[in-house]
Amino acid sequence: MTPLILLPGMMCDARLFGPQIDALSGRTPLMTMPMGAHDAMSALAQDVLHHAPPRFAVAGLSMGGILAMEVLRQAPNRVVGLALMDTNPLAEKDEVKARRSPQIAATEAGELRRVMRDEMKPNYLTDGPNRGAILDLCMAMAMDLGPEVFVNQSKALRDRPDQTDTLRAFTGPALVLCGRDDTLCPVSRHELMHDLMPQSTLEIIEDAGHLPTLEQPEETTAALSRWLEEL
Repeated sequence: MTPLILLPGMMCDARLFGPQIDALSGRTPLMTMPMGAHDAMSALAQDVLHHAPPRFAVAGLSMGGILAMEVLRQAPNRVVGLALMDTNPLAEKDEVKARRSPQIAATEAGELRRVMRDEMKPNYLTDGPNRGAILDLCMAMAMDLGPEVFVNQSKALRDRPDQTDTLRAFTGPALVLCGRDDTLCPVSRHELMHDLMPQSTLEIIEDAGHLPTLEQPEETTAALSRWLEEL
């Protein structure tokens, strides 16, 4: 059975995939990995590859998807399957880069909670009955990870490469999934990734924003399960 590596989004940990881990445990070997030890996507990918099995599938959400693409770029022969959720294959736009430095400076000055509350968390979710609880979980994950991880992840995202050629070259089983209401990584980005990988399945999760693993866990788990059956 193919091992599955789950890579969470920025300032998130394994709890981002809590419902999926509960549902898939016992059916497939699962691993999650921390993503804050380095400030470059290439070095973060090397860490993943160092700890990963010889052959594996990888599923990443948001920054985790960006890291998954870098893992694929570095070791295409080791990646059996690829699931990209609420993510972006393109290099960061200049206007987004410009917001990074003030956020990094504020976080280094002890304002991580404010940065997460005012600038990050409001962009995550669509309206729904569990919005408050999910935002509280996002804050808890961020504060547990701490300011050093925020700074490293911000720099890694800022300086990431374009990965369209990486996706174009991948021919294995692929899932491209996003919440219908994701404003950070909109549906159009996922249509692009689907076009780059014609063999992929495109899944749009209704009534979800940037974190469908928590907003619509059953639908997201079902889509992942269908993809895993292709491996």
